[in-house]
Amino acid sequence: MNREYHKWYSPSLQRDMELLVFGHAGAAVLFFPARMGRFYDYENWRMIEAIRDKIEQGHLQVYCVDSVDTESFYCDSCHPSAKVDRYLQYEQYILQEVIPLIHRKSPGAAMISAGCSLGAYHAVNFAFKHPNLFSKVAGMSGRYELGQQISHYRDLLQGYWSENVYFNMPNQYLPGIGDSWLHALRSIDIVLAVGKEDPFLGSNLYLSQVLHSKGIPHALHIWDEEAHRPRYWRKMVRLYL
Repeated sequence: MNREYHKWYSPSLQRDMELLVFGHAGAAVLFFPARMGRFYDYENWRMIEAIRDKIEQGHLQVYCVDSVDTESFYCDSCHPSAKVDRYLQYEQYILQEVIPLIHRKSPGAAMISAGCSLGAYHAVNFAFKHPNLFSKVAGMSGRYELGQQISHYRDLLQGYWSENVYFNMPNQYLPGIGDSWLHALRSIDIVLAVGKEDPFLGSNLYLSQVLHSKGIPHALHIWDEEAHRPRYWRKMVRLYL
């Protein structure tokens, strides 16, 4: 299996960023790491091994990107507005630096946005904001509103709200989207997966309800138990990527 390590200084983030690429052909999977995770976690958790056959057969080429979660939503010393600003810089890193790399290495390939835990939030938000870039999105064990206390998961924005918050929380902006945006979202294969005991079940149910009300086709898979662990995600990637 082809494996490549890439590192460069990001103008968008003003620091070095790293990523791993697995495979040589097929649909390009932009794979966001779990909460405060790193670009090598999915390899270490044997999730790449779980889809080795799809990668080696040229069905998938997987781009495991790094996160800046500890500098954005999980930066305890940052004001909420600074958290969102850093996230928007991360968005530009993905759009202006990572996606051009994908286009160079996988010209013409369909693109899939995917992630687990907070990575699912990133995957869904990126795909919903930029539906013209993706043919599919898979959010596994995701939370789609970061400004609420959910069980032991705290409100990451401490009650702060702004337009930048609104336009980056799928459960906030999706109810108000317009027709042209709706048309674009209806062309994406949307897959959500969450455990029935996961604290984020309600977030997924609400997102699914809004998608349904907007006539946006999607699939919501509810797994037994909490299913918020790599051993479950190894099974999910087999099914949903």
